[in-house]
Amino acid sequence: MENELIDRYGRKLDYLRLSVTDRCNFRCYYCMPEEGMDFVQRKALLTYEELDYLTGIFVKLGVTKIRITGGEPFVRKGIMDFFTKLRQHQDLREITLTSNGSISEDQIQQLKHLGIKKINISLDALDKQRFFEITRRDKFDEVFHCILTLLKQGFYVKLNCVVDGNKNIADIIPFVQLTADYPLAVRFLEEMPFNGTGKFEIPEWNHLALYDYIASHFPEIQKIQDGKNSTSVNYQIPGYQGTFGIIPAFSRTFCGTCNRIRLSATGELRTCLYGPPVTNLRDILRAGANEESIITEIRNAVAKKEKDGFKAEELNSKTPKKSMSFLGG
Repeated sequence: MENELIDRYGRKLDYLRLSVTDRCNFRCYYCMPEEGMDFVQRKALLTYEELDYLTGIFVKLGVTKIRITGGEPFVRKGIMDFFTKLRQHQDLREITLTSNGSISEDQIQQLKHLGIKKINISLDALDKQRFFEITRRDKFDEVFHCILTLLKQGFYVKLNCVVDGNKNIADIIPFVQLTADYPLAVRFLEEMPFNGTGKFEIPEWNHLALYDYIASHFPEIQKIQDGKNSTSVNYQIPGYQGTFGIIPAFSRTFCGTCNRIRLSATGELRTCLYGPPVTNLRDILRAGANEESIITEIRNAVAKKEKDGFKAEELNSKTPKKSMSFLGG
């Protein structure tokens, strides 16, 4: 259809992951180095007005869901006003967020008022010391308080846990046990090569190893239905309030149903997290392009979308992978 983004494999892209900043107040080892991170200059970031304008174009092209990412979205000043602007796009059915838990109680109330009720919190450990070792920040109590406040206020909360065999295996079972008492959706993710260092080892704790490990502790594990376009394979322990899932983020078994397109805070448009930027909408917009030209650019990008993340990665094989905080995973 004319107002939809459909790639050459028949996949409809109706989900935009929109990064609003590359900055973060944490320094998670799998996302960025502790020091020496070269953040972009403020003028290189898309302004809120530009982000809103481009959002309107994506909505015209059939995007119905947007996830706001970073970096950490809540470190950018004026973010709540931007959410208010996004709410004015009538055909945008859903706005969701990914955060590290740096959300104040006042911001939580504002989000509730705006009807933005689905939030993913990145949390890789339930042990305070391991949390510190992973994030390089002593903020566990603040993050967990944020999670409990969100649940108390009726938000739908997912916890994203990146699994590393050398750091947080001891937290896997406690995360599953957490779903006994809280209506959380825990997601265990394979580690990905976007740490900003150019060094990466293929994770031994892949989705198969994760399942076997959890099932050995919970033989009563039950498969539950996965949502349309879900990246996670989901399960529940009978009688538990919450659920948990496993995301083959490095194995990339879900590419066949991908409905995502990504826009970085600097305007880089990607049709796959593993692939190179296809174009830069910031540069095109600031060069004076009209809406029709931008739509053509987006359609051309979607037309070249690769079959899966492995094919996309081949196009990017000689370029060091950027930090996840820049890409807006």
